[in-house]
Amino acid sequence: MTPFESLWRAFAQLPEVTAIALGGSRAGGVYDATSDYDLYIYCDALPSEAERRAIIAEHCGYAEIGNAFWELEDDCTLNDGVDIDILYRSLNDFARSISAVVDEGEAATGYTTCMWHNLLRCRVLFDRDGRLEALRRRYAVDYPDELRANIIGKNMRLLTANLPSYDHQIAKAASRGDLVSVNHRTAAYLESYFDVLFALNRLTHPGEKRMASYAREHAGLLPAHFDEDLDTLFSSMFTDADATSRTLARMTDELGGLVDMADRAA
Repeated sequence: MTPFESLWRAFAQLPEVTAIALGGSRAGGVYDATSDYDLYIYCDALPSEAERRAIIAEHCGYAEIGNAFWELEDDCTLNDGVDIDILYRSLNDFARSISAVVDEGEAATGYTTCMWHNLLRCRVLFDRDGRLEALRRRYAVDYPDELRANIIGKNMRLLTANLPSYDHQIAKAASRGDLVSVNHRTAAYLESYFDVLFALNRLTHPGEKRMASYAREHAGLLPAHFDEDLDTLFSSMFTDADATSRTLARMTDELGGLVDMADRAA
């Protein structure tokens, strides 16, 4: 039995734990030797730190317990040298977050459907009462029209044509030589850009890694200069403000054109 399997099976013995799932690239089978494990521990009550430490100490050579930068997690290195992120979630809270998106059509500014994607694509390792599998069946549905429209409407307005739009903010930051702000706003632009692109194609969002390759592989509607524009954006954003502005304008125009074309065909 591998250190990874031994570890999750030990967690499955805790009475607080209701389900355990593997996410990320290892769940989908697209990973390499450097890929870590994303292990999701769903629980009705958080296992005590002492319980967690005892299990982790047996199976990991290094551990950071109780990191809470995003979700509560223990970040560790297994005894075979592979890193693992152990994330603790309330299954009820997780279900509510997905309902807000899928049932209520709540759009975010980027990454809107990541949790839904996580649910659909995870590999369930343990499910004490079948609640996680039931949740997955509940949301194995077609991409809702309202959600798609809300994501596109909210995020396209952030790309251009409004005072707070990212292209406007990037141009102002570049004009004053504020490269930190250029970097920050360009990252935000891409968050909204990819949220629109995935919603346009009725694809759930895969998360912050491999977005471009995921779009190339799965998106039926892809901007004509997709790869060229990304390359130009990254090579010019700190050195050529005019080229950056032209590239952002073309990216936004081509994406908006695809949205219009899809709407006319609907």
